[in-house]
Amino acid sequence: MSIEIRPATGTDLPHVLRLLGEMYPEDPVLSAARSARIWAEIEAQSGRSMLVAQDHSGDLLGTVDCVVMPNLSRGGRPRLVMENLIVSESHRRRGVGRLLMNEVRRTAEREGCYKIQFLAAEDAYVHTFYRSCGYSQWEGGGFYLYL
Repeated sequence: MSIEIRPATGTDLPHVLRLLGEMYPEDPVLSAARSARIWAEIEAQSGRSMLVAQDHSGDLLGTVDCVVMPNLSRGGRPRLVMENLIVSESHRRRGVGRLLMNEVRRTAEREGCYKIQFLAAEDAYVHTFYRSCGYSQWEGGGFYLYL
């Protein structure tokens, strides 16, 4: 299966919302107008990128949200904070998440970040996955990787 990891565009928004709905089925559904406003805010934020995993047929299989944050410590090197990594349930355990995590790391390295950090669900298999990607765990579910 050929998978491309790329920045999300406005046309991806319905598919990103579908993926997030798999992750958070209890969340209220956003109206088209509200989700478009939020998307415009996301696109306007400096250092923010939402990545998507797309297969050869054009289907979106996963997404992750990244924010490169300016920082006054570590010689002024920024850090990347990751949120909402989700792979569609029908495509899990096929390497999609690892491809997204690899691109998160490349993004952080390209931006000169000293660290990637994020919180994770409490599921043991999720923690095993992040550790297999080279991340260390803080108490409380947080993960980090120094670059």
